[in-house]
Amino acid sequence: MKRLKSSALWFFASLLTLLAGPLLLAASGALHGAESWQSARRDSANIAPTPEQAPEAIVQVYGARAWSWRGYFAVHTWIATKEAGASHYLVHEVTGWRRAVVRSRIAAPDTYWFGAEPTLYADLRGDQAARLIPHIYDAIAAYPYPDEYRAWPGPNSNTFTAWVIREVPGLDVALPNHAIGKDYLGDRIAAPVPGGLGYQLSLGGYLGVLAGVREGIELNVLGLSLGINPRALGIKLPGIGELALLNPNPMPEGGSP
Repeated sequence: MKRLKSSALWFFASLLTLLAGPLLLAASGALHGAESWQSARRDSANIAPTPEQAPEAIVQVYGARAWSWRGYFAVHTWIATKEAGASHYLVHEVTGWRRAVVRSRIAAPDTYWFGAEPTLYADLRGDQAARLIPHIYDAIAAYPYPDEYRAWPGPNSNTFTAWVIREVPGLDVALPNHAIGKDYLGDRIAAPVPGGLGYQLSLGGYLGVLAGVREGIELNVLGLSLGINPRALGIKLPGIGELALLNPNPMPEGGSP
């Protein structure tokens, strides 16, 4: 009986630890936005340079809090590309309300995600970006779940972003721990981390562990991840994300996350 009580206490303590971040966000009301998705902001946050300001090739990775209550747990991520001399950006992402979930469209790269302000995770420019863009297009075309979407544990928008990053050599970008779905590997159990140097193990996105130079160390339980990132001098908390002093991802000279 004592062992049973001890096991029950351990289980509920672990569950409370995982849910503490999302519950705190929900209680604070910090993520409350528009009452409906129709009226939520979708304009540019003016983070990215315009094509006129930066004629060079650009590859950027963004994320923003998911819509409604999902934002207490996770972010939605996407990739933006602009070829050298192009007059527009292309935004590449997965959404769950279309039969063909993958879409690449002409759009501002840094729009609010239904009221949630975007965060720039990585920014590559010039010759490096120009070399990566054709491979990004190839990876998007080869995405293995073009007609499949599950918000949890995946495949979802973050699965897509992580897939493209893994498939493109040189596009080494660590996604935040609260990008739920990034650890969904399908039928695979092991894969390289998106950040480049490192590896991860995952059982269907429900349980896993990750270790990488850019990502640090993460433990994934039921899609919620926690860990530490020595390179960024940060800690990773479920729902809240990474609280770090540095950005481990590539940014332009003088840029900031």
